[in-house]
Amino acid sequence: MNKTILSFKNQLSGAQGLSVTSNGVTLRDFAVEDAKGDAIKVKGVDNINFIRIRTEWTNGPDELNGAYGLYPVESKNVLIDSCVAIGASDAGIYVGQSENIIVKNSRAEFNVAGIEIENSYYADVYNNHAENNTGGILVFDLPDIPQQGGHHVRVFRNKSINNNTDNFAPEGNIVGEVPRGTGIIIQANSHVEIFDNDIGGNDTINIAVVTYGYDTDDKNYYPHPRNIQIHNNRFTKSGLNPDLETGELAKILYELSGGNMPDIFWDGIVPVKQIIFGQPDKEKMVLSQNGDATFLTINPIKFMLPFFDPVERDDIDYKGVQ
Repeated sequence: MNKTILSFKNQLSGAQGLSVTSNGVTLRDFAVEDAKGDAIKVKGVDNINFIRIRTEWTNGPDELNGAYGLYPVESKNVLIDSCVAIGASDAGIYVGQSENIIVKNSRAEFNVAGIEIENSYYADVYNNHAENNTGGILVFDLPDIPQQGGHHVRVFRNKSINNNTDNFAPEGNIVGEVPRGTGIIIQANSHVEIFDNDIGGNDTINIAVVTYGYDTDDKNYYPHPRNIQIHNNRFTKSGLNPDLETGELAKILYELSGGNMPDIFWDGIVPVKQIIFGQPDKEKMVLSQNGDATFLTINPIKFMLPFFDPVERDDIDYKGVQ
């Protein structure tokens, strides 16, 4: 990947450096640099392998860089192994609307989102290194997209550290809301397991679990995270220099915590029916064996009735958060 380089620095037109729409393709041992759009886009493919591929924008973080480095979408049986992604103005390694996914042994640096799994089913993300991004690892589900209800994503044995690059996403991009200094964000996904990771040195928050916070006319979309397990991770201190300029997440956290930012935050937002009757056991968040990490959530009943204290804060060395 450091010797065979496809440079698109002088590219005059075209949306991608390389586009793949065939089944059963392996890309191996080369680099794509300075594409005008996405570096490598793969769409509608069954069995696509990225092995020791590098994508990079060599001028560093810049909103004029292409959005995505490795960009498989609407695909099945996706393998990303021992790859490097640098400088994407959206996500360095992105897998969207796909299923049966492995992202392993790879490195993402100086992207807005280092690694992102979006609207996808059955993904394992492990043995990766996400550093110097705005946000290290994102697991998102978004509305108004043909494949929704992302589920069964495991994120384990990764390092998501020092992700403190200012957000340089173009205006209007959803990842433009990610605050500088974010280790992992889970948004509106279900059956997500985060374990055996090293997470720390992130200026705003190590892990955030949030509901999709915008109005949508998509009646089929479920905006709340469900069945999230966060266990056996190793944390070092985060939140020492929170990004209060980008989006609302860091501002809310800062206000609720009085500036003492937690390691793990859950916004506590659930459907009204669950506020009244409680969450089903199969949908609850489970936090366990995360050392001395701190946890902050919003109690929705107290939040709706402001004469109560809306904040609950405690250790996370227990199971079951309601």
